[in-house]
Amino acid sequence: MALFGFGKKKEEEKEINSGVCCEGSCSCSDTMADNDETKINGASVKVLGSGCAKCNQLEAATREALKELGMESTIDHVTDFTQIAAYGVMSTPALVVDGKVVSFGKVLKKEEVVNILKNIRETSL
Repeated sequence: MALFGFGKKKEEEKEINSGVCCEGSCSCSDTMADNDETKINGASVKVLGSGCAKCNQLEAATREALKELGMESTIDHVTDFTQIAAYGVMSTPALVVDGKVVSFGKVLKKEEVVNILKNIRETSL
């Protein structure tokens, strides 16, 4: 915390670089949230949560939606809270598609996940 604005610039730089994999000490542009994305058929799907029943329900609904759409994709289940926080998620379960949080704080039904994936597929074409 800066008193009278002294050191404020340093804190702002930390905030800007906090999502960068190396805290800004290198020239890479990867963020922690974008690292180790599993891309199959152009889609990367992650469920963020502690592994509770609601997180598992979201994962099952997502798996069914992917199957219905004929999309071959692995679903990564992220349980590490530092990685979850890197996405800016404070309420789980959350669904991340292609590195973007598309839902958080509720269990989506299969039909809702299908609609989200269709919209993402259409915008990426």
